[in-house]
Amino acid sequence: MTTRRRFLMIAAAAMATGTAARAAPFVWQGAALGARATIRLTHPKAAEITARAAAEIERLEQVFSLYRANSALSQLNTRSRLDAPPFELLECLTLSASVHRATGGLFDPTVQRLWQAHAEAAEAGRDLTEGDRQATLALTGWQGVTLDESAITLRPRMALTLNGIAQGYIADRIAALLEAEGLTDILIDTGEFRALGQNPAGGDWPVTLAPEGRRIGLADRALATSAPLGTVFDAAGKVGHILNPATGEPAPAVWQAVSVSAPSAALADALSTAACLMPDRAAIEAALSRFPRTRLEAALPV
Repeated sequence: MTTRRRFLMIAAAAMATGTAARAAPFVWQGAALGARATIRLTHPKAAEITARAAAEIERLEQVFSLYRANSALSQLNTRSRLDAPPFELLECLTLSASVHRATGGLFDPTVQRLWQAHAEAAEAGRDLTEGDRQATLALTGWQGVTLDESAITLRPRMALTLNGIAQGYIADRIAALLEAEGLTDILIDTGEFRALGQNPAGGDWPVTLAPEGRRIGLADRALATSAPLGTVFDAAGKVGHILNPATGEPAPAVWQAVSVSAPSAALADALSTAACLMPDRAAIEAALSRFPRTRLEAALPV
């Protein structure tokens, strides 16, 4: 049985002055990409701004969700073609292609059929058979994806998952929306962190690296942490959800967690996911060097 995706909180804290700075924050609770979400904002127009942010989350759900049959991504997976695709889907896939190249193919959104095969085997209480693994590997590979402004196409029966990048992408979009509202000094948490400006209390935003507990400061940067066993397929908790697109197997027992900081949360999210499949720090550093202002913050070995 697969575990449910971790709690997802979208929290925004913005610096205000005068009476607003002393007011209790406005809190919105809802859902994003199948998990609970929260926005916490202190501002004279907090309710109106939060409503616009919540509407943006809902709009992006209709692009990226695998749980909604009518989302853009679900329609693409069902039909193998999506005409006039949303800009956000194109942008996310374009970034995915860049990370795919930089990681030697380890970041690959076409692993969705592999993911489904592992999940179905776990639900049946068995290991994935070699026949099933080979069959789904045949439906994996970035070369089966073509995209431009007119259409995105997949080889027949292929499918994409953007779970390794979409949470970060949504953090970036919410940050851009709040910044456009004139807000500064904001921290957004969608499971990945996106910091604009600094902590209103002074200095960088303090963020704790899981699971080691060490704190780092974030200012105008993003941070993502991926863990091979953060979500598992089996009841014993030994078969992780980050899959190698070349072999169809879960990430080897090398890392407990990898944390990457970058200018955008989408980039940090994708790179930390791929890093879990890499054999050593040197390989991770080599991939990160392809992207300016990107750093390996932690690589906690097993």
